[in-house]
Amino acid sequence: MHIQITFNNISDTIKELLIAELADIAEGFEETDTDLHAFFMKEKYDREAVTSLAALHNITFTENEIAPQNWNALWESNFEPVIVENFVGVRAFFHAPIPDVQHEIIITPKMSFGTGHHATTYLMIQQMQQIDFKGKTVFDFGTGTGILAILAAKLGAQQITANDIDEWSIQNARENFETNNVTDIRLVHSDSGMMAEHFDIILANINRNVLLENISHLSNQLNNNGLLILSGILREDIAIIEQCCKNNHLSLSGQAEKSNWMCLSFKKL
Repeated sequence: MHIQITFNNISDTIKELLIAELADIAEGFEETDTDLHAFFMKEKYDREAVTSLAALHNITFTENEIAPQNWNALWESNFEPVIVENFVGVRAFFHAPIPDVQHEIIITPKMSFGTGHHATTYLMIQQMQQIDFKGKTVFDFGTGTGILAILAAKLGAQQITANDIDEWSIQNARENFETNNVTDIRLVHSDSGMMAEHFDIILANINRNVLLENISHLSNQLNNNGLLILSGILREDIAIIEQCCKNNHLSLSGQAEKSNWMCLSFKKL
């Protein structure tokens, strides 16, 4: 059973703040022009925390229980294809093929994050267009639907490891790998960015707190001159993320922004 919280009549800025503040406990988000829907597993839902957050921002919310079988109907009714320039088209299985893109990815998100709709996933895909993945080893930290790992495979990565803390994300990513014919990606169910291997490229689209907890691990397992691509970061998070990376021998090499969300690229010194 899931709990759906709807924050009513809020600005885009407040939506971004709420997503950042609830990212650690919410299972997913859906934005409309005026509202934000946040989804929680019933046993993890903290009504007091949500009430306090709403009071802090002087906003209101409504609360509804939704049955697990309604989740697919929810995303299916709202899922529209996403096109990142002419580079990648992301669609569901029930959409027609997307013409005139270099790569097409078919995603069934279920309860996992990562369809290209959110600015952070869009930015990660956009930045991946600038990177040579051919023959590289790649780690997708917090893979969600597996969308970034799938794209890395399509771009010619030689070896890919992807992990996630949530068992349903692992199951969902595996299904999406099969759908996109990239079944040789190694999937790991874990709550840490610490892997027993080194990588040329690390992708991490999560949130500020998880990134700060794991940047030292990610840096330690990044090969010299390797790239660390981070998102799930708001503009106001840049300074603290950059300082943490600098402390761990990582130098900022690029950044991009969409709707106040940032994607930062770091090079291992």
